[in-house]
Amino acid sequence: MSEEERDFEEQLRELLSEDAYTIRPSPVPYPQIRRQGVVERRRRVAVAGAVLATLAAVPVGAFAAGGGGTGTADTATTPTASASATPTSTPTPTPSPTPSGPAGPATAGQLRDGITREQAVEGLDNCIAEHRKNVAMGARDLNLGKADDYRIILALKSTGDLNSPGDGVFVVAVQEKPSEVRLVCNIKGGVASGLNYSGGSDRQPDSPPVLADMNGNKLYQQSFLNKGNWKLPFSWGFIGTVDPTVAKVTVSYGGVGSEAVLDHGWFVAAGTLTQQVTRNPHIKGYDKGGKLIYDSDEDKTYQQVQ
Repeated sequence: MSEEERDFEEQLRELLSEDAYTIRPSPVPYPQIRRQGVVERRRRVAVAGAVLATLAAVPVGAFAAGGGGTGTADTATTPTASASATPTSTPTPTPSPTPSGPAGPATAGQLRDGITREQAVEGLDNCIAEHRKNVAMGARDLNLGKADDYRIILALKSTGDLNSPGDGVFVVAVQEKPSEVRLVCNIKGGVASGLNYSGGSDRQPDSPPVLADMNGNKLYQQSFLNKGNWKLPFSWGFIGTVDPTVAKVTVSYGGVGSEAVLDHGWFVAAGTLTQQVTRNPHIKGYDKGGKLIYDSDEDKTYQQVQ
């Protein structure tokens, strides 16, 4: 082989060697690829963990199951309130207002025969309303005012007699201001059938310490037409006024005695007769020391016999 041929062969080998390197791909950098793969997996794991943490933080019941019975949660609702929320304070109840209307009696026993205060108030209202109707038709105006201005001191059954047939209810009410008034209302079947009025005080400078109401006999007597033939048993009442020196009043009627109630300057007694009587109630009054200061038997102005 000539020298020129040898030089050409070496150049050719060199060229082939360079071309071979040129067209052959560079070796794959496995270490770098591995590192990138590890980083990518860690990133994905971190993202998945964040998603799970977010789902775990949503309260139970924050999602509703989708339709079709698959159980897939696809509808979000408002999360329920946390149990640790500050409880709402309970407002303090407002006291009930004091009932309006006429004042009631000093004791429950002054409402007799099962009559309630509401029924007594209704009866008083009816009497005053009936009086206004009569005034509109030309009757004398007694200026009775409003029922709220009165105090009920007695309510009891009224027994019908030959003069006024049919049982009913008596309601006794008094007013002190603007003027002194005493009403005895008779209500039958829910309708006012009679009204007895007394205006001003019965008391005079020389009145005794215990003074029976001048028209109170309608509460403890039946009609004169029934004399000798009373309807029994008979529920009766008795009222009058006392001065400040009186601390106790007793009333005896038909042989049965009891202590009367003192109610804002009035005395109120009541009972039931099982036999007809001919004498009016017997009254006694005592001072704070227990001394007898009034006896109707000794009062010349008091009518003893019916």
